[in-house]
Amino acid sequence: MNIATLLSGGVDSSVVVHLLCEQGYKPDLWYIKIGMDDDNDLTCTAEEDIEICRAMAKKYGLHLDIIDLQKQYWDKVVAYTIDKVKRGFTPNPDVMCNKLIKFGCFEEEIGHNYDKIATGHYASIIHKDGKVWLGTAIDPVKDQTDFLAQIDYLQVSHLMLPLGRLMKNEVRDIAEKAKLPSAHRKDSQGICFLGKINYNQFIKRFLGEKKGPIIELETGKKIGEHNGFWFHTIGQRKGLGLSGGPWFVVRKDIKRNIVFVSHGYNTEKQYGTDFDLHDFHFITDDLWNGKSPEDICFKIRHTDYYTRGILTRKEDGLFHIHSEEPVQGIAPGQFGVLYDKNARICVGSGEIAG
Repeated sequence: MNIATLLSGGVDSSVVVHLLCEQGYKPDLWYIKIGMDDDNDLTCTAEEDIEICRAMAKKYGLHLDIIDLQKQYWDKVVAYTIDKVKRGFTPNPDVMCNKLIKFGCFEEEIGHNYDKIATGHYASIIHKDGKVWLGTAIDPVKDQTDFLAQIDYLQVSHLMLPLGRLMKNEVRDIAEKAKLPSAHRKDSQGICFLGKINYNQFIKRFLGEKKGPIIELETGKKIGEHNGFWFHTIGQRKGLGLSGGPWFVVRKDIKRNIVFVSHGYNTEKQYGTDFDLHDFHFITDDLWNGKSPEDICFKIRHTDYYTRGILTRKEDGLFHIHSEEPVQGIAPGQFGVLYDKNARICVGSGEIAG
């Protein structure tokens, strides 16, 4: 089988290479470059990553190529992120990077030449009813299906996900026993510009600063100032600079540049049980065949657990989700990711409506 493996320099993708070689495959290795080398404020140093990738290629006698997708990344993912933030929403660049870059631009330029593309994502491939579905990983802490929930059927059909049936500690053990160069590297904290560049500095670069009041929702009293609503998201606790906390962001007035907060003990303002999803995207197909209501599991952010709920389809095309338990920080613009009731199949995702 002709396999391309996306290598990042981290332990997960390195173990994928090791496992494939153990099975007798000789995958081609590809490193995707997305940092802006010509911008000192937005560069994402890749030298250490590439050095480890080269060491992996040498160790297993494989071919390594570097593909430069910097322009596509900034034209697509960064443009999406800034647009959402500017409009007061909470974007998820990781989701769009997977959809548009790793399995989008790479597929169009390189991936289509291969039988399969292997990655170090913690997820699995499930064959059911003659179709290919995105399945969850057995390690709930590391499961990354929420980051893959906008890919399409062609993309999921082309994937190999060897880590879906391994716990993270098993992956580390394999890396140590195989003496992989990345065995002791720390896990990355997201995509390039979020993981290695200060997020607020990144937003400031594009949107600047604009002072505005921080107001306690219950009393209407001004208790502080912020530098622009775009630096804050619903459910945020840290970085508000307020005394007497904990305080949580519970609402934003975009037109008046106001951030509303509520005390930690006021759970009614921080938690909700109902929300709508618009523009819902099915990865493979409608698992529920249009039926409603349906018992489901869902996530609204990257967590180590799945929340149980009920999906009801509305006449306007929206998906209404009722959660069995209160959910903290339901933020418009975030992706709501839906699973079957056993949290085994990731069905797809839609944006939380404002």
